[in-house]
Amino acid sequence: MLTVELAVILLNAVLLLLAYFWWYPRVAGADLRKVAVFDTLITLLALLIVGSRFWGTEQAFELFGFNTNWFWFTLVTYLILEMPLAIWYFRRYGPPR
Repeated sequence: MLTVELAVILLNAVLLLLAYFWWYPRVAGADLRKVAVFDTLITLLALLIVGSRFWGTEQAFELFGFNTNWFWFTLVTYLILEMPLAIWYFRRYGPPR
C-alpha cells in the first residue's frame, strides 16, 4: 500500500530527476542563475501539486518521528532529495575550475 508520505517522496523524486537530467541540461546548462530560477519553479510545482490534494485537510505527515503538515513535509523531503543532485549538477555543469 502506498502511504501519503511515500507518494509525496515519489512525486518529488520524479520532478527532481526530470529537472536535473532532462530539463536543466537542455534549458539552463551552465547558467546557474537559470538553474536557480527553474529550481524555484519546480519546487513551487511540487508544493502546488501536493497542496492541491492536502490543503485544508488535517492529514498528518511523519517526518523524522514528528508529525508535520503537507507543506513542510514536501519542502523538507524535496530539499533532502535535491542536495546530492544539485552537487552533482554543479560539479558537472558549473564554471570551469
